[in-house]
Amino acid sequence: MKADDPNVKRVTPPVLTWSEKTYLPQILGGLLVTGRHILGAALGKGAVTVQYPEEQHVPSPNYRGVHRLNKDDQGRVKCVACMLCATACPAHCIDIVGATAPDSWPDREKYCESFVIDELRCIYCGMCEEACPVEAIELTGLYDLTGLSRQQMIFDKAKLLSVFDLTKDAEPMRYNSPPAPGVPTSTQVIPTKFTSGPFDQ
Repeated sequence: MKADDPNVKRVTPPVLTWSEKTYLPQILGGLLVTGRHILGAALGKGAVTVQYPEEQHVPSPNYRGVHRLNKDDQGRVKCVACMLCATACPAHCIDIVGATAPDSWPDREKYCESFVIDELRCIYCGMCEEACPVEAIELTGLYDLTGLSRQQMIFDKAKLLSVFDLTKDAEPMRYNSPPAPGVPTSTQVIPTKFTSGPFDQ
């Protein structure tokens, strides 16, 4: 392309006025927006602050919080140690050790002897839940997850099953069975207080 090509458009920067060179109009405009927000919060209009922990936050139904391992109707862990969740995990925070299922379990060949999730490394993307073919792992609505050490934030099989026991009534399994006629398919997530009892081990 030549410099004198008629298709080339020459753009010259606009000439700033004296007030624009001081940036005062832009600064005053920003302060006006901030002042409107402060005044609205002082008058209680559009306030979104939740007085936690006195007032519990209710997350949206698709919120992805702490994991749980689901149990079947016989009280066994539903995981069949297929390793698909660990393979799909982009953060590589799931570690599973599989074992041969007992002869009394004719519906599966393997089960998870050990199932560990590093909750500090997890990015809560939900890929493990989507990859699981037997709906054994789910993310719950629990959001107030705390620990006093890194070791407490590594959830083993016992902790994940205790999360299921804690949340099974408030959050039924999403894909456990086809819903009965007239029953809505979406489940409302009801947050349960995440106590430190069974998780401090």
